[in-house]
Amino acid sequence: MADGFLETHREQYEQRKALWLKQKRSYTYMHRQTNQNHTDSKE
Repeated sequence: MADGFLETHREQYEQRKALWLKQKRSYTYMHRQTNQNHTDSKE
């Protein structure tokens, strides 16, 4: 019983982790683009 519980929670954790990493990468990419646009407009 404990094995099934641990496996289920591990799978849910991996899904949440993948989603978090995807959002983090997306935010970093968007943040870099925004900073580039601001520095380009100042010149």
